[in-house]
Amino acid sequence: MDVILNNSKNEKLPFINDDGIQLYLKREDKIHDIISGNKYRKLKYNLINAKDLGFKGILTFGGAYSNHIPAVAYAAKKHNLQSIGLIRGEELHNKYLNNPTLKYSSDLGMKFEFLSRDVYKSRNDENYLSELKKKYKDFYLIPEGGTNKFGVLGCQEILTKDDEVFDYICCSVGTGGTLSGLVNSSLDRQKIIGFSSINKKYLLNDISKFVTNKNWLLIDNFQFGGYGKVNKELIEFMNDFKLKYDILLDPVYTSKLVYGVFKMIKDSYFKPKSKVLIIHTGGHQGILPMNNFLKSKNLTTINI
Repeated sequence: MDVILNNSKNEKLPFINDDGIQLYLKREDKIHDIISGNKYRKLKYNLINAKDLGFKGILTFGGAYSNHIPAVAYAAKKHNLQSIGLIRGEELHNKYLNNPTLKYSSDLGMKFEFLSRDVYKSRNDENYLSELKKKYKDFYLIPEGGTNKFGVLGCQEILTKDDEVFDYICCSVGTGGTLSGLVNSSLDRQKIIGFSSINKKYLLNDISKFVTNKNWLLIDNFQFGGYGKVNKELIEFMNDFKLKYDILLDPVYTSKLVYGVFKMIKDSYFKPKSKVLIIHTGGHQGILPMNNFLKSKNLTTINI
């Protein structure tokens, strides 16, 4: 899928602090323009499995601004597979072309079925999934966010031998697949910290299904009001970070992650002279729709 894994390098940030913390960013966002970071990692083995089993298409869940939806649409097209997105919000049925994420996915050939929010809540219910598999029997089902055993397996390839020097490894958490992969491939002495974008009580059980190591922690102090929500402070932090380091963050995941790490350094959470690695999982696709929303409210926008 024309992915350039060699682009995923660790960049040291010229970040000066009293505790001598060394801060690095793993540039998973650079491996591909569309399916960057954890999206490629989660889809890699799912797509191999789908083709091995003879499925003709991919069926998956996502929200209207999900990075996962266009990633699946793009990857499916590259693999000559059909794709169907089960999208949260039936009100989008007649206006999805006004949504940059869904329009792009549609242009790649993805078909949509728009679900009410109540129905969407059943996306992990075994009875509901059984009915879906009957309805779309030729389609391979990938869960929301790509998190299943194959997605976790792909995320176990994010860390390399070179990353054994780090004391802390930090990542954003949406469905838990990336964190699970990092935990499974880490050393016992390393601390893996996940920064949750949703209420963590829904994630703890999901993550525990995939991991056995105990060297991880889930934090939900930096959600800025909830999934996909931002405020002026976060947008200004993103813009300041871009100005200082020439690195673009996304508004849903990595901005909150990096903000949280900086705050924890300020609060002396990390041991002095520690090496901290932040996983930049991409998500830039979400900036345009977020800026459109911010402009409609006459609010500060994200500098690209």
